[in-house]
Amino acid sequence: MRHSLPIAPQFYVTAPQPCPYLEGHTERKLFTALQGEHATQLNDSLSRQGFRRSQNVLYRPSCADCNACMSARIRVADFKPTRSQKRVIKRNDDLTRRATSPWATEEQFDLFRLYLETRHADGGMADMDIFEFAAMVEETPIRSRVIEYTIEDPEGNDDILKAVCLTDVLEDGVSMVYSFFDPDRNKLSPGTWLILDHIEIARSAGLPYVYLGYWVPGSPKMDYKAKFPALEIYHNGTWKSLDDPSDFASRFIQHPLATDPIAEQVARLDLPDVMTSGEI
Repeated sequence: MRHSLPIAPQFYVTAPQPCPYLEGHTERKLFTALQGEHATQLNDSLSRQGFRRSQNVLYRPSCADCNACMSARIRVADFKPTRSQKRVIKRNDDLTRRATSPWATEEQFDLFRLYLETRHADGGMADMDIFEFAAMVEETPIRSRVIEYTIEDPEGNDDILKAVCLTDVLEDGVSMVYSFFDPDRNKLSPGTWLILDHIEIARSAGLPYVYLGYWVPGSPKMDYKAKFPALEIYHNGTWKSLDDPSDFASRFIQHPLATDPIAEQVARLDLPDVMTSGEI
């Protein structure tokens, strides 16, 4: 006998906690588990609706008094580097790209710790140990890659690791899940260069977008994303070109009653057909 059973993912919301981007605000996230045979389809669909992946969880901000966090992506076909970005490309031409399977190494962890201690010593990852780092890299139910960037050792030993990006391959692009680099290269703008290189990765693979995570107007940590041409943001259920970042400077503080109930937010999500019913 055949029975149709609902297999739609279950969604939850986190408790409020201090916002890492805007002082004096609290954040909460709408999230669901990323698992099972249809994980790839779910990740592709929800990524197009502003969600991000962290290990086997997909999440999207769902704050009661603010909607400043917006998913950002670059249209690869329309992107042309600025003069400043062309200089960044030239300054980092000593780096060699190497794509590997999502497998954590001690060399990656050492660079990760150095990056955190220098740039994010008080951040949420500051106490992460090697086992938690391995989980961040390796616990992925979808197609993921670790992109390593190295330089030649002047003494002829193994190449020296200088930057790493955990990258998901989506149906319509690549998603930069998390990246880190040697702080000694700060003056060379390695964060910007990693995005520029991922644009080339997407272009060579025939993929239309590079997903960057969230852009938050008013947050100095996020200002660099708005400097990329052909940038789109996900706002009010659609992707829109970010033509003038100043237009979004102060429009996102809202009345608590303006936030839709979680059930309504979930009801509006576009889920893959394979996630709505199943047969046994």
